[in-house]
Amino acid sequence: MVIVESYGLAVVMCVITMLCWGSWANTQKLATKEWKFQLFYWDYAIGVFILSLALAFTMGSTGDGGMSFLENVSQASIKTILMALIGGIIFNLANILLVGAIDIAGMAVAFPIGIGLALVIGVINNYIASPVGNAVILFIGVAAIAAAVIVDGLAYKKLSDSGQKTAVKGIVISVLAGVLMGWFYRFVAASMSTDFVTIEAGKFTPYSAVAFFSLGLLLSNFLWNSIVMAKPFTGEPVKYADYFKGSMKLHLIGILGGIIWSIGMSFSIIASGQAGFAISYGLGQGATVVAAFWGVFIWKEFKNAPKGTKPLLALMFLLYVVGLALIIIARVV
Repeated sequence: MVIVESYGLAVVMCVITMLCWGSWANTQKLATKEWKFQLFYWDYAIGVFILSLALAFTMGSTGDGGMSFLENVSQASIKTILMALIGGIIFNLANILLVGAIDIAGMAVAFPIGIGLALVIGVINNYIASPVGNAVILFIGVAAIAAAVIVDGLAYKKLSDSGQKTAVKGIVISVLAGVLMGWFYRFVAASMSTDFVTIEAGKFTPYSAVAFFSLGLLLSNFLWNSIVMAKPFTGEPVKYADYFKGSMKLHLIGILGGIIWSIGMSFSIIASGQAGFAISYGLGQGATVVAAFWGVFIWKEFKNAPKGTKPLLALMFLLYVVGLALIIIARVV
């Protein structure tokens, strides 16, 4: 399988993860102009699974190191398989909540709050399990990002106070999404061999872990998404029959969204061998900055915000950039 052998390349892959994780939701914004986010999400889940299999049978089955995908899966233990599947199940519930929050409050709010919390919780969880990097610098970076989350919440409160969408529901759903999302990565990491060259008996390679994570996501969609279709956050229940009424363009937009997100997930896991799980996850979740950029400058979600909101948004971006820089430096100091 293809293995990353330098920290520099690992950081580049984590930056790509950040761009992918921060940009995939644009496909939701495009698709939900014409239909409900629950319908978009079926195609998203399919896209995630397709990309994970494509990488498993290409990058995960070529090269001199590690173990090929099918060979690796054949020797995996039941515990290993379950850990990766559980990671997908937890992530899927968290992500559906995040998608619902985006639908209510927009990308510039849902991502900084939801993913910001996920970053803080996830970095702590993964560092405790696999302590790689300077703890002091790493957690100062995490603290800066936690502060950015608070500042973003204050900015959104100003927006809601000006008569726009209700703040409470959007923020509550974002918080729930973030708390859950802070845990999924640890399950996927626990299913993997710590040595990517000589795979531990019964453990997954990064490519196998992502494939079974994606399978857990897809299968759990029949539970989580069905619940949200029957009991939506806003509006009327959504029918399964509506999915088959969507145009090919709408379906392809959803699948593209899943592929973009899955590229990010795959690169994050592959890079973790050099960067460590805490740093790899933390950098990837810098997606918040990217998503907030899209929400503020492209989708104009704060266009009619009252005076005093822009300085808060500027402070949020600054805190995130400082936090991410410290997370990168933590590995080499």
